[in-house]
Amino acid sequence: MLVIRPIEQRDFPALKQIAIESGHGFTSLPVNDELLQNKINHSEAAFRCRPAGKGDNLYFFVAEDTATGEVVGTTALDAAVGLSSPFYTYLLGKQVHSSPKLGVYNVVETLTLTNDFTGVSELCTLFLREQAREGLNGRLLSKCRFLFLAEFSELFDQRVIAEMRGVSDENGKSPFWSWLQEHFFSMDFPTVDYLTGIGQKGFIADLMPKYPIYVNLLSKEARSVIGKTHDKTRPALRLLEEEGFTCRGYVDIFDAGPSVECELKHIRSVRNSRRLTVQIGHPVHTSKYLVSNTHFSDFRALIGDLAINEEKVQAVISHEAACLLKVEDGDTIRVVEIG
Repeated sequence: MLVIRPIEQRDFPALKQIAIESGHGFTSLPVNDELLQNKINHSEAAFRCRPAGKGDNLYFFVAEDTATGEVVGTTALDAAVGLSSPFYTYLLGKQVHSSPKLGVYNVVETLTLTNDFTGVSELCTLFLREQAREGLNGRLLSKCRFLFLAEFSELFDQRVIAEMRGVSDENGKSPFWSWLQEHFFSMDFPTVDYLTGIGQKGFIADLMPKYPIYVNLLSKEARSVIGKTHDKTRPALRLLEEEGFTCRGYVDIFDAGPSVECELKHIRSVRNSRRLTVQIGHPVHTSKYLVSNTHFSDFRALIGDLAINEEKVQAVISHEAACLLKVEDGDTIRVVEIG
């Protein structure tokens, strides 16, 4: 069984190994000791003292195998992006070129550099190690964040986004970036991906084209991947689409992967989750639920078999589940049926 908990200092070796395994295009986990340590420090500071409201806070979680104690995945929530450093995206739009006299009417797609997501909350750093990619583990890692959002909604923006990794090959070559590199930059995709991951984004403002890019001027290979998702990221995208996330034309500036978004209150698991009182026992006639405690700094989440007593607004859970969630009889948990 996997349990979700906030990251701790002892998790650094596992976090570094996950950063190595995540590969090219996974910007939020650069293979850099200082930056990885900063992520742990940033998250621990956010969990140490509950903020009064939304701010520049990172809530970073790991998935721990309860049988071995091994950390097998990561997932995180960035409460407000773009406050400490610019958060760039391309917006895919249209321009019309017409001449009634000549009988010409052309609609041309464009990519415009924006900072439209500044201040919104982001789902990020979702990665499950290959040996743990089975059963409902991927759903737990992705959807546990929605219970945290539901319980502590005042700490987040009402607009929630997630950036999906775009198309690149096993060597880190991105067709979209290859075109940008040829015309505007002199750095390959792995290099810009790494620089962005460690926070050195100044080159974007310095070198990125300032005016809209006409999509029909891009190479065929670059055009073909705009808004497309990396093969390994498609399962994560499907889980978000189940929750109501959609793409509204924003794509990543390096690999053109789609950014999806949803209003916090419209996220399915946020909207359908509810609080119940704990009764520890031997549940019968159970269903599978995504369940979390309602603690802040000691947050825990898992997928378990619960029996719901609607009359008493209670959830009967096993002693094992109660121990993992760090709850006792009479405590409150938040649950949502897992699809």
